[in-house]
Order: sequence, then structure tokens, then C-alpha cells
Amino acid sequence: MAERKAMAQSIHDFHDDPRNADIRIWVNGALKSRADATVSVFDSGFVLGDGVWEGLRVVGGHPVFLDAHLDRLYEGAKAIALDIGMDRAALTRAIYDTLRVNGMREGVHLRLMVSRGVKRTPYQDPRVTAGPATVVIIPEFKTPRPDTLAAGLKLFTVHVRRGYPDVQDPKLNSHSKLNCITACIQATAAGADEALMLDPHGFVATCNSTHFFIVRKGEIWTSTGDYCLGGITRANVLRICREAGIPCFEKNFSLTQVYSADEAFTTGTFAGLAPVREIDGRRIGDGATDDVALPGPMTARLQALYRDLIARDVGFRAGVRLA
Repeated sequence: MAERKAMAQSIHDFHDDPRNADIRIWVNGALKSRADATVSVFDSGFVLGDGVWEGLRVVGGHPVFLDAHLDRLYEGAKAIALDIGMDRAALTRAIYDTLRVNGMREGVHLRLMVSRGVKRTPYQDPRVTAGPATVVIIPEFKTPRPDTLAAGLKLFTVHVRRGYPDVQDPKLNSHSKLNCITACIQATAAGADEALMLDPHGFVATCNSTHFFIVRKGEIWTSTGDYCLGGITRANVLRICREAGIPCFEKNFSLTQVYSADEAFTTGTFAGLAPVREIDGRRIGDGATDDVALPGPMTARLQALYRDLIARDVGFRAGVRLA
């Protein structure tokens, strides 16, 4: 167990799956092998991080909450005046074709990436883009590590803040992630699994790659959302709380209120709801130890409700596909 304590682990950790060596990757309409799935060194995404992306889970052969992910993708593309060059129906077909060719139905995480395309010269002005957008779909057999989920997360509050929208709007799910990367670096150096980030006013905002919730006296709290990405899983947790009659609030709260929380958890597409066992050296919840964060009763209840919501979405999408 000493080795587990010494090494920080990301909630996005996974066991390598040998099947991923032979996956086919969708690149601008062509399905290519892993070795051949490349983009130009002049591509806007490589040169500048100029693009938007989505991560999706696949359950029962269907990308979960696909409509919400496409809403966010196209909203982000419009905000940065990026023409994806494909409508939603065409992009949906490309996703399903990629899954079908790879024989993928369960235990799959899919990365959908769109950049502004190849530039005539490596310069930031979008007008020097020479061609259409670059669209890439990478599907992998990838699931969260059970030991990471069982251990729960150790968070560290970093000095890197979530910024104002007039600097770089945190609502944009852009390829430019240096703000989150520097937060992740600081948290890792502190021996934590994930960075807890504050907003410009000192209130809790989000984590570097997930969203953050606390449980206090039967209530669910998360940030106002003003300084974080419009998370799909975050929104779905708020939805299941409302449906189940669980009091939930998007509000400002401080680290003082976090440290005395009954439970804490993070949300994200890859791992769903993950319990938090420690924040800034403070143990969270009665069931947490140095090595284990058994989900508290509220977190466990929400995990079950979230699984039910996934099943409902998959059932709906399957019906749409069959119709």
C-alpha cells in the first residue's frame, strides 16, 4: 500500500487493452490504422490548439448522451467561427460507422476532435487556414481502473485559477488546455490525483479534468458553473437530483465548507461519479481512510441513479436507431 500512497493516479487511468493496437481511426472520412492515423504538422490543432473536442462513453453500442455532446461541440465551434463541414447527422453516422468497423459495443471511450484544419503557414490568424476542418474519431477499449475508483481521489487546491470568460471562456471545450495542464502538474507534484481549482473570487470552481460536488447535511452542492465547462455528467447529476427530489444547489462556497463536507465526489464522462477521500490533507467522510474512500450513502445513491439514466438514454437511442 505504501507504493499506492506515494504515486498519484489520475481518474482517467486505465489498463492497457491489447485490442487497441488494431483499432481503426476515422480521419476526415477515411478509416486508418493506428500507425497511419496522422495529421499534418501544419494542422491548426497541432500548431495552436485551435479546435474543439468531445469525449464519449459507449454503452450497448451507443454513444451515451450523444445529443448533449454534439450540442456542446457545435456550440463551441460556432463560438470560434469554426466550420466543422459536417452536419450532426453526418457526424453521427461517422461515429457509428467507426464503432461498427471496430466491433465496439461495451467498455469503449471515444474521442471526437475537430481542428480548424491545415494552415498555409504556422501562424495564429484563422484566415491562413488552407483547407477544411480536420475531423478525427478515436475509439478505444478503455474503462476506469477499479482500484482507482475504490481508492477514491485525493485532491489538492492549486494556485492556478479558472479565468474570466473575457480572457478564455472556460465554457469552450477547446484543444487549448494549458490552464488545466498547469493545474494538473501542480497537483501531481503535491502527490494528489486531481487539482481542485478556485474561481477568480476564491470560491470553488471545478477540478482540472472533472467537475466537483460536495454533500452537506443531505444537500448536493456544486459551483455556480460560471467558471467551468458545461459538463454533461455534471448536468446529468443535477438532473437526477431534481428527478429524485434530492436538494441540489449551484452556488458559491469556500474551501472551509469543503473541508467539513460529509461527502465529496467528482463527475466526468469517463469515470462517471468518483468518490473523493482527501482534500488538502483533510479526510472527507466517515468511511474514508488513507487508502480507501467507500462511496458515502449519497454518492452511492447518485451512482445508481446515474447508471439508470445511462440505461434510459441507451434505450432511447437504440429505439431511434431501430425506428
